[in-house]
Amino acid sequence: MQNRSNSDNHFSLEASYDEYPRIEEEFQAVLDLSLKPSGPELLYEVVGELQLPGGAAVIDVGCGEGKHALALATRFGFAVHGIDPVPRHIDLSDARLAEAASAQPELSQRVHFEPGTAEKIPAEDGSCDLVWCRDVLVHVADLDQVYAEFRRVLKETGHALVYQMFGTDRIEPREAAWLWATMGVVPESASPERTEEAIANAGLRVDSCVDVGSAWGEFTEEQSGDGTRQLLHAARLIRSPGQYIAQFGQAAYDLMLGDCLWHVYRMLGKLSGRIYLLSKQSDAG
Repeated sequence: MQNRSNSDNHFSLEASYDEYPRIEEEFQAVLDLSLKPSGPELLYEVVGELQLPGGAAVIDVGCGEGKHALALATRFGFAVHGIDPVPRHIDLSDARLAEAASAQPELSQRVHFEPGTAEKIPAEDGSCDLVWCRDVLVHVADLDQVYAEFRRVLKETGHALVYQMFGTDRIEPREAAWLWATMGVVPESASPERTEEAIANAGLRVDSCVDVGSAWGEFTEEQSGDGTRQLLHAARLIRSPGQYIAQFGQAAYDLMLGDCLWHVYRMLGKLSGRIYLLSKQSDAG
């Protein structure tokens, strides 16, 4: 609480220590009340609002281990094509699909996975109702090519849903430089201005943009306490690096610390997520 004297406009320690304790307990109680943050379920709510029909063609760009592709197929009845450049991810996605299809055999006809990148999507022009791309594009340098590909594969009435993490003005340059290098982030691609420039260059329109901020981190903390766990792990890694490096190696240590700090920085507002819902501009627009 920054109280300042009327005479010299300087911070008054005496006034602060006199006034703040009078409201501290009430302030703490108010902070203990949830702001009712949204969680990652919000992405599926946005998809639901599009009211796409069952069987709509969806591409999950950077599908990882297939979790979201299968969720889109089971929740909405979509035909989902998952692509990822990491061979192990395709293997794990296929295994996840096989397990899910044992209970829902129709999934094996509506979901498939194959190698592919955001810069070169293995799909025909104008073949897709929805491009889903979650937490991928900070790792990609050529955003102009990516968004041009999104536009190419979309039908005229199609949409792209992109969730992206960005650095904010709260993250210090040295923090950002270490985190980007450790987590394989392309610094320019962690800029919302650069992202929106690439979207416009590709002839895509931003239909809506939701600034998630720290909400998903708060949601996870309130549901499971995972944010506190990440903070505790970061503290242990920083306090005793030699112990963990000796056991797991420097590269694994750096990745673990980077992952923990990623979540902590999100809670502190040093990183912030945004959801973009995009559609194709007309040639005239």
